[in-house]
Amino acid sequence: MDVASFDDIRDAFSARIERIVWATVTTVDTKGRPRSRLLHPVWDGPTGWIATGRHSFKAKHLERNPYVSVSYWDPQHEQVYADCRAEWADDLETKRRTWNLFKDTPPPLGYDPAMFWRSPEDPEFGVLRLEPWRIELYSLADMAAQREPLVWRPQR
Repeated sequence: MDVASFDDIRDAFSARIERIVWATVTTVDTKGRPRSRLLHPVWDGPTGWIATGRHSFKAKHLERNPYVSVSYWDPQHEQVYADCRAEWADDLETKRRTWNLFKDTPPPLGYDPAMFWRSPEDPEFGVLRLEPWRIELYSLADMAAQREPLVWRPQR
């Protein structure tokens, strides 16, 4: 079932990602093949942020195809799927703001990026901004009750 506003799914979205924390993020490699890995996004409303190596395989993949699929699943069989356009936020102001977002967000979602990088100015510290074009929430309970998934698409 399509919903008109992110606010219609905000609470369920937040509850799931805060409980699950780690997401499978899939990119497409330079030969058109999918490649998945576990990452730790922090969401600010419908916008996701990923702190990651700036010169990783992800960077090569995103150079060619900026779209990613982000999925969360837990043993309760509740899922979140966020199909997004990913883009590097290389300006220092955004890198500092994202550094602090990760550092100031309580665990288990937040963590201190200094465990991996020297500072927001570290050239290896990369920030990916995730702009969803579709977010879906579904569960085994929904399927058993023959309910449709909740789907939000931003108005663009």
